[in-house]
This record gives sequence, structure tokens and C-alpha cells, in this order.
Amino acid sequence: MGHVERARQIPLELPVRPARGRGDFFVAEANAMAVGGIDTWRTWPGSKFAIVGPEASGKTHLAHVWARDSGARIVPATDLAGAEIPDLCDAPVCVEDVDAIAGDATGEAALFHLHNLVLSEGHALLLTAAAPPAQLGIALPDLASRLMGTPFARLGPPDDILLTAVLAKLFADRQIVPAPSLIPYLVPRMGRSFGMAQRLVAEIDRTSLARARPVSLRIARECLARLEAEDDENGE
Repeated sequence: MGHVERARQIPLELPVRPARGRGDFFVAEANAMAVGGIDTWRTWPGSKFAIVGPEASGKTHLAHVWARDSGARIVPATDLAGAEIPDLCDAPVCVEDVDAIAGDATGEAALFHLHNLVLSEGHALLLTAAAPPAQLGIALPDLASRLMGTPFARLGPPDDILLTAVLAKLFADRQIVPAPSLIPYLVPRMGRSFGMAQRLVAEIDRTSLARARPVSLRIARECLARLEAEDDENGE
């Protein structure tokens, strides 16, 4: 009995492989401008563009779509300080989560160098961040001035149609086929954010594995209530 309880308490964490192809990205009003920007990358003013949005809103997915179209490399902003910048700049580049290096002198200097070099080589530069380029809090004046005029598109909060598609994709990434009634139950009751969708699907998956039970409406209802209680307790 003790072994059974222990197995239930420590579920096996299986790898999650997000699908990041163009066909896996659902286009809706909340992201249409960003998708349009990615599709017209050869005509970006100044050869640069930024995608702005909260965590889990689709920035990385769009970055991978663009990288496949353009042959770009994708590099986290936090890796730039230790990177060989000239080696990155012989092709288009996407720098993810630029806000993560705001105020970090070494990281900002590396991005400044990359920004100048990749554009001087005639390649395009894509940035992703939680806020528009002019609001990132960049301390290095020369970098801040160069980012200031970067055109950007904002990923907005999902409507019901987009949230339905996102939940379906998140379940599919985990090789879960939910009952037909499960997603329609969750959509009108959950928090309206991509982050909540990600947390909720992960919690449903963990709970299902811990109980050695298939994903069900009952498990989904319990997980949603648990996450909402946690958010209420944390004041979110």
C-alpha cells in the first residue's frame, strides 16, 4: 500500500515537446498583427521587428516560425554575454526575452554589438520581449536609442476561440486527447491568459499521472479550483 501511495505522490514527468510549426499556430485577432509582421519580414523598416507579449503568449512559437522561413538563429538574450557575436551575425537572428537583460551592462553591450553587426551584414533582427522596445528599461543609451524606433506587434489576451485552440495544442503537446466536453468546460471558467492555460494543462497532466487515471472532467475541475485558490491566496 505504501508503495502505491508513493507512486501516486511522485508522478513520472514525461518530456513535453511543443509543436512549433506554422500549421500549429492558430491565427486570431489577438495575434494577427504579429503574424503579419513575421510574414513580411523582408520589408521590415530598418530590417528589424519586435514581438511583444506576456509569458506563454506565443512569442517563442512565432520566433521558430520565422526562423524556419528566414534561416535565422534563435538565441536567448541572457546567453549573449557569453556568445561569439560575429559567429551569430552571418544570418538573420532572433533574440528572445530582451527584457531579461535590462540593466545588465554586459548583456546590453553584447546586444548592442549584435544589433549593429547583424544589420550591417544585411540580415534581419527579430526581438521578443514582455514590453515594447521603448519601455524595456535599457540602461545603455546607445542601445536604448537604437531599439526606440523598432516596429513591434503586441500579442493580446486570447478570446474564447483562441483559448480553445491554445488548450487543444497544449494537450496535444503532452500527447493527451481530452474528452470533447473538457475544453468547452474550461474556457468560460478559467483565467483569460496564456499563462493560466499553460499552468492548467500542466496541473491536469500531473494530477492524472499521479492518480494513474485518464484525464477527465472531474480532474480538470479539481485542478482549476486548486489553481484559482492558489492565485487568490497569492493575491493574483
